[in-house]
Amino acid sequence: MQVLTSLILAAFVGYAGAWYFGMVEGNFALLLFLATVVTGAYWLAERFYFLPQRQKAAALLEAEAAQRRVELGKLGISQVDGDIAVARGRILAQPWWLDWTAGLFPVIIAVFFLRSFLFEPFKIPSGSMIPTLLVGDLILVNKFHYGVRLPVINTKITEGNKPQRGDVMVFRYPPKPSLDYIKRVVGVPGDEVAYLNKRLTINGKVMTTVAVPEFFDEDVMRYFKQYEESLGEHKHRILNDDDRPAFVPGTDDFAFKQNCRYSVEGVVCKVPEGHYFMMGDNRDNSLDSRYWGFVPDKNIVGRAFFVWMNFSSLKRIGSFN
Repeated sequence: MQVLTSLILAAFVGYAGAWYFGMVEGNFALLLFLATVVTGAYWLAERFYFLPQRQKAAALLEAEAAQRRVELGKLGISQVDGDIAVARGRILAQPWWLDWTAGLFPVIIAVFFLRSFLFEPFKIPSGSMIPTLLVGDLILVNKFHYGVRLPVINTKITEGNKPQRGDVMVFRYPPKPSLDYIKRVVGVPGDEVAYLNKRLTINGKVMTTVAVPEFFDEDVMRYFKQYEESLGEHKHRILNDDDRPAFVPGTDDFAFKQNCRYSVEGVVCKVPEGHYFMMGDNRDNSLDSRYWGFVPDKNIVGRAFFVWMNFSSLKRIGSFN
């Protein structure tokens, strides 16, 4: 078992190392699932086989020691040297290969359950959601709001709530599902979404925007025009860059692209059933549905709702719209 356990642990370490150095495309959900299964198997083996075997050996040691005292007592020897407590402790102690597997199972299964079905942490890597979310924000995503999904295969097992316009949602990037993206839901199934001359219109109704003080982006040392936009009951802030044109350059081929019409003014799209149209709040610096298409329901990960840490600014901690 020591050799087998060494090989298993080496495989996990090797995979993590290859992932870290970019040699393989990692899948943390799969890695965590496998770690839960493996450590769970060791935990069951420890509880129902290895621990009873060690307890049996410790009981045998105690019985032999008691028998030895009885036999020496018959010879008139009452003082017996030697304490079996140390030897008993060594027999009952978990070997290292169980300590690093069965011993970690309670922690790993707790993390697996929390991350898979309740809340998952993410780090914001880019500025596409500025000013709502900044680079370096550590956020929490509600994994059950849109329905509970099985880990790894992402199959929905409960319905939950339907995504609403204005929700900030984490999803699997359609062109490359191994990547997680975060954007705002702008169009739901059946909507006609138009983003023309940098104004958002849904089903023929122009979304209300109110100018607010300019936003200073410390990363590029520039001010950007900032507006408060209303999407249904949601009010959030967006940025516009006057130096960027309204048209959408370099679009990909994607499913249902025939539902979209591109022009020098921007794009108009009819959202198909079971899909969503996503946009970043940093409207002129966001690679979103305008470029790569609609997000299918099967790609949904969860609803982002809370910044739990930003090491550059503790004032960022809190909920957001």
